[in-house]
Amino acid sequence: MSPQLYEFHLPLSPEELLKSGGVNQYVVQEILSIRNLPSQLRAFQAAFRAQGPLAMLEHFDTIYSILHHFRSIDPGLKEDTLEFLIKVVSRHSQELPTILDDAALSVSDRSAHLNALKMNCYALIRLLESFETMSSQTSLMDLDLGKGKKARARTTYGFDWEEERQPILQLLTQLLQLDIRHLWNHSIIEEEFVSLVTGCCYRLLENPTISHQKNRPTREAITRLLGVALTRYNHMLSATVKIIQMLQHFEHLAPVLVAAVSLWATDYGMKSIVGEIVREIGQKCPQELSRDPAGAKGFAAFLTELAERIPAILMSCMCILLDHLDGENYMMRNAVLAAMAEMVLQVLSGDQLEEAARDTRDQFLDTLQAHGHDVNSFVRSRVLQLFTRIVQQKALPLTRFQAVVALAVGRLADKSVLVCKNAIQLLASFLANNPFSCKLSDTDLAGPLQKETQKLQEMRAQRRAAAASAALDPEEEWEAMLPELKSTLQQLLKLPQEEEEIPEAITNTDTTEDVKTRIHQLLAKASYKQAILVTREAIGHFQESEPFCHMDPEQSEETRFLNLLETVFKGPAASTQNTQGPAGNMGPEQTDCKDKPSVSESGKSRENDELVKQEMLVQYLQDAYSFSLKITEAVSIISKMMYENTTTVVQEVIEFFVMVFQFGVPQALVGVRRMLPLIWSKDPGVREAVLNAYRQLYLNPKGDSARAKAQALIQNLSLLLVDASVGTIQCLEEILCEFVQKDELKPAVTQVLWERAVEKVPCSAVERCSSVMLLGMMARGKPEIVGSNLDTLVSIGLDEKFPQDYRLAQQVCHAIANLSDRRKPSLSKRHPPFRLPQEHRLFERLREVITKGFLHPDPLWIPFKEVAVTLIYQLAEGPEVICAQILQGCAKQALEKLGEKSSTQEGPKDAPMLPTFLLMNLLSLAGDVALQQLVHLEQAVSGELCRRRVLREEQEQKTKDLKEKNTSSETTMEEEMGLAGAAADDTEAELIRSICEKELLDGTQVLAAFVPLLLKVCNSPGLYSNPELSAAASLALGKFCMISATFCDSQLRLLFTMLEKSSLPIVRSNLMIATGDLAIRFPNLVDPWTPHLYARLRDPAQQVRRTAGLVMTHLILKDMVKVKGQVSEMAVLLIDPVPQIAALAKNFFNELSHKGNAIYNLLPDIISRLSDPEGGVEEEPFHTIMKQLLSYITKDKQTESLVEKLCLRFRTARTERQYRDLAYCVSQLPLTERGLRKMLDNFDCFGDKLSDESIFSAFLSVVGKLRRGAKPEGKAIIDEFEQKLRVCHTRGLDAVEDLEVGQGGSQRAPSAKKPSTVSKRHQHLASAASSDGDFVTPEPRRTAHRHRNTQQRVSKKKPRIVFSSDESSEEELSAEMTEDETPKKTTPIRRAPPRRHRP
Repeated sequence: MSPQLYEFHLPLSPEELLKSGGVNQYVVQEILSIRNLPSQLRAFQAAFRAQGPLAMLEHFDTIYSILHHFRSIDPGLKEDTLEFLIKVVSRHSQELPTILDDAALSVSDRSAHLNALKMNCYALIRLLESFETMSSQTSLMDLDLGKGKKARARTTYGFDWEEERQPILQLLTQLLQLDIRHLWNHSIIEEEFVSLVTGCCYRLLENPTISHQKNRPTREAITRLLGVALTRYNHMLSATVKIIQMLQHFEHLAPVLVAAVSLWATDYGMKSIVGEIVREIGQKCPQELSRDPAGAKGFAAFLTELAERIPAILMSCMCILLDHLDGENYMMRNAVLAAMAEMVLQVLSGDQLEEAARDTRDQFLDTLQAHGHDVNSFVRSRVLQLFTRIVQQKALPLTRFQAVVALAVGRLADKSVLVCKNAIQLLASFLANNPFSCKLSDTDLAGPLQKETQKLQEMRAQRRAAAASAALDPEEEWEAMLPELKSTLQQLLKLPQEEEEIPEAITNTDTTEDVKTRIHQLLAKASYKQAILVTREAIGHFQESEPFCHMDPEQSEETRFLNLLETVFKGPAASTQNTQGPAGNMGPEQTDCKDKPSVSESGKSRENDELVKQEMLVQYLQDAYSFSLKITEAVSIISKMMYENTTTVVQEVIEFFVMVFQFGVPQALVGVRRMLPLIWSKDPGVREAVLNAYRQLYLNPKGDSARAKAQALIQNLSLLLVDASVGTIQCLEEILCEFVQKDELKPAVTQVLWERAVEKVPCSAVERCSSVMLLGMMARGKPEIVGSNLDTLVSIGLDEKFPQDYRLAQQVCHAIANLSDRRKPSLSKRHPPFRLPQEHRLFERLREVITKGFLHPDPLWIPFKEVAVTLIYQLAEGPEVICAQILQGCAKQALEKLGEKSSTQEGPKDAPMLPTFLLMNLLSLAGDVALQQLVHLEQAVSGELCRRRVLREEQEQKTKDLKEKNTSSETTMEEEMGLAGAAADDTEAELIRSICEKELLDGTQVLAAFVPLLLKVCNSPGLYSNPELSAAASLALGKFCMISATFCDSQLRLLFTMLEKSSLPIVRSNLMIATGDLAIRFPNLVDPWTPHLYARLRDPAQQVRRTAGLVMTHLILKDMVKVKGQVSEMAVLLIDPVPQIAALAKNFFNELSHKGNAIYNLLPDIISRLSDPEGGVEEEPFHTIMKQLLSYITKDKQTESLVEKLCLRFRTARTERQYRDLAYCVSQLPLTERGLRKMLDNFDCFGDKLSDESIFSAFLSVVGKLRRGAKPEGKAIIDEFEQKLRVCHTRGLDAVEDLEVGQGGSQRAPSAKKPSTVSKRHQHLASAASSDGDFVTPEPRRTAHRHRNTQQRVSKKKPRIVFSSDESSEEELSAEMTEDETPKKTTPIRRAPPRRHRP
């Protein structure tokens, strides 16, 4: 067929070119074989050189064949074809402008060029798509190869395909920019041609690698090509549809398409495409998007990024997207809200907005605030993030500060961790960008606010008074003065007198206005006579001037005067007068001021400006005060989040408190202190956050010099030590130790601390004491800080003066204690411990200060003495000798004091009396020495014995002849040595134990002398009733009991009697700690008394409850006491009115939940005890407790087992309250479908209780929870369960049985038989237990075919099944402890060797 006679139709698929579809339509005549393709391509190239681009008309079959065999032909041929086609199309694009401009172009030539154009473009684009398809497949197949993608591409094609795409796209763009539409009839380009060119662009965009940075040139080329198609070839509709489709199916395309669309809207002027795309997205059904999360994600990402790039263009289309705010898909809601935020930031910010723009901004902000309470936590979190950006860029109007801050504070209580975290970040942004002040103390702001508010009120009052006087109606004033004025005028007219002298006669320079003003002022001052005289003179003086010239002769003289005066008073002068202020305030001399009206206007304007400024100042202070109150409220809430389980939240809380502290919020110091214990966190992120916080707050203070910075740092740290607890001090010590070890504290800090300690610089006693404390803390990191100045420290705190500063002396002892060897035992076996000789000045001073202070009633002597004794045992050689001397010296002084008292008493029969404080000091000192002697023996002496033994064995080993040993004997010897070492350890431990048991409290020892006195005081609380003495004696008794098991056993009854019966909370609290220590040291002795330990958890004194909670937490978590049903007493602490105690109990159960199935095993006992009508708790507290405990049940098997147990308990419960409690517990479990089947199997157990509304509601809530996450196949069983519940609630259990009979052929028929078997068995168990009134729980149900015989056996041998908690009788809790009631039964508890549990 001649090229001029056919027409090339662009096919939808390549196969269409092989079929004849119409008259003169081009058809491929032959698909050439692969062997002939190279020669045919060369022929085509030769023809191209001769004919130009029109050669394609005769050689299209060659290119078609190459495309057909593309996967099979040689890569070189592919490359040659691509290069040749690029050259053909490029040549054609160069020739076309000349051809298109030729007015004489024939129809046949135009048709030929059109066919050639379509063939060339079709071939080039098909080849491009083939290369792209092959590249994508190769990259997917060869991901596991070691070569990079670029290397693989070169191996496959001989060139890098990704670099070849851009020139082809640029060539097509250049072609489309020509006016090629004239090649078509009627100059209307066919849609297929545009689709052909743009289709390759969309095909390239589908490649996931197109979004990579290296493909940026390709992306830009595609964008330009599509931009030309949009502007010149009406591609809008097709592009919109294609973009929507691609966003739904290709996740990587959102940012790529955003860049393209924003470029088209700005550089190409195609803003309408934004509206078309947004309209398509807005018309998407929200329900449909909820089922297509991938599409919703693509749309959301597109809208979000588009709003960031072109918010002004997108803003006009926002109304179309508002329906998605009510849709189910949260990603679309987030996208619309993010778009609104971008518009607020980029378009609607600033003070110069028009009214319409301001209204739009307010609507967007209202929408954002409303979605701060969205049902989806991701939306709430996103809203807070958006507000954070708005606040950071200062785009939030001041009028909305309070509302958004209140939103953030409210979200702090959100159940989502992510929302809480973002709420904290938003509040931190508010602080960092607040427009009020760098210091936000509500107490500092309250004073200025009150003062300025009062000033504003005074200004407003003055303004109202001035306005009231100025606003008097001239008509009313005239009416008021008229009677008196008329009377005066009549007198002057009827009784003519000699002309009186006018105060200021009218001069020639006066004008009519000046005279009228004078008359007006005289009338206003009620000088009526003078006003009439001036008026009379003015009539004669101004006969031709208004208003004095208009005198009607027909009227009476009186009427004429009155009319003239009225005109003057009510005329322009009146208005002038009114602007000058109150009439009575104007002096006569002011009448001469020509510029009075302008002066008055400026004064009034100035007053208005001052009032406006004052109102703005008051509003500013009010906003700042309200903001500081909200921040203070947030601080109290966020401080409670300090110990959340989520690391990121804790880090945000720490950073927030750093910022709050820097802004001077008073409550911030509480949070800064509260974060201190987090230094012990096992999470390195949290620990590092605390260290960074203290670095920011304290290590970089402001100052001009290193010394000034050091002084500021010390001052700030000293504030932390004010009223600090022991725990706080330990935490701060750990932080400072870390800083010292990393050399983060400058030498100037240490120098200033020493200067303050030795009083080289003036400082108060408290500052001096805090300096010593800080030096001691730093000495933990570097002991040489104290070691090199030991004598200085001794002279600072233990100098010879009276009265002694025991607080300073105590801190000096703490600092020196850091010199002691704290290395691990494994390291200290080779090195002797650091100790000072007995004659050292330190011990001399300690002995003297203790013995001298013994005779004086200073309350600080006791804590100092305790630290001093501890220091002696840590550092002294032979500390027992020094302490024995101290004890003997103090006892001698007490005896001498007793002798003095007895000699001064008059009655010979009266017993000598010793001051109470002396007896208290003596017993307290003895207790401290006893405990430290025990610690010294078990740690220092035992460690030293071990060290010496190891050294001795090593020395013996070296002296042996190694040559006589063979390998076997060596192995045997090593084993023997290992066994010998273990035996030696046991021997040393037994030696220490023997010393404690037999020698320390033996009659020949110093400590033994104090035992009778101690027992006398403890056994006679009526005789020795002083609270401080009782506390010291009880604590000393506990310390003595730690020494010997024999002594402890003999005094346990006394200890627990005091624990139960003492009326002093401090005594009970001390003894709780003592008995806890005894439970660790002598577990078998204390075990029978465990119920009395649990009993203190219900002590009326909160101090005792808190101590008991701490002790029991320690004992239970360390497995030192048996965990029985009495742990329900710990559960009761969850509702303690004291927040610290409730938090302690919650922490206990949090830790216990990590110990396997501990809580699961205890729950039945806890439920039994707490729901017991005689000894349980009220219903509401029960709900609070169980909600917390049941939240720890997360395993499906545990849930299913508990459901079955709780259902079975309905049969043995005795009261309606117990039914409700059990139903509530069931409703709080995280049930699954298997758990629901358990409930259906045991429906008979609780079905008859469903008539109670609360029980029915509890089970209905279970149904609601199951429905939320139910699968379609599980909904049938949920519906069945709900139907049974409702039937049983309205008609009773019999109706359910009728319902099951009616469903005989249903799928539930087999399972309906099970309850009957179970019911019979449990009825038997229930009847066996019915004789006893205890709350018992039947044994869990088992399948009938496995245990039929077992069932009868259990019924005969064990009719009652109770929990361990039910075995304890109430008599165990009795406080009367006579000899008969002392526990005799001891249960051996397997423990590790005792030395591991010794303090």
